[in-house]
Amino acid sequence: MPIAVDIDVMLAKRKMSVGELAERVGITPANLAVLKNGRAKAVRFATLAALCGALECQPGDLLRWEARGAEDTEGG
Repeated sequence: MPIAVDIDVMLAKRKMSVGELAERVGITPANLAVLKNGRAKAVRFATLAALCGALECQPGDLLRWEARGAEDTEGG
């Protein structure tokens, strides 16, 4: 997927655990892990806003677009 998730980077910068962030945001640690590991298909804006509030960052600090290689664009 061309969207990379950098929640782990912000967690390290803020010296915060996944469990603490999940509690502050109001989601389960399992759901946060799905998002953090890039396996989520979507994220609600309310969840993104809560993540940004808890981590004191901007959405672009958590999500970034990565160009795909030529082999990724052919057939899937």
